[in-house]
Amino acid sequence: MTSDREADQDTYVADRSAIVLILGYVESECRRLGALAAAEHAALAASLVPDDGHVAPAPVARPH
Repeated sequence: MTSDREADQDTYVADRSAIVLILGYVESECRRLGALAAAEHAALAASLVPDDGHVAPAPVARPH
């Protein structure tokens, strides 16, 4: 049985992989279309996705 922390970690890894994959696709399409500045921004965004495996705590709902 996995703990909540392990499940969160697995979700983080899957989410990170999906985000980086999508940004790579966006970068490729931008380059294909000749939008080099946009491609560079997508590549920069992909490079800034944290890879430290840290799972941020869930936000606390606050009453209004």
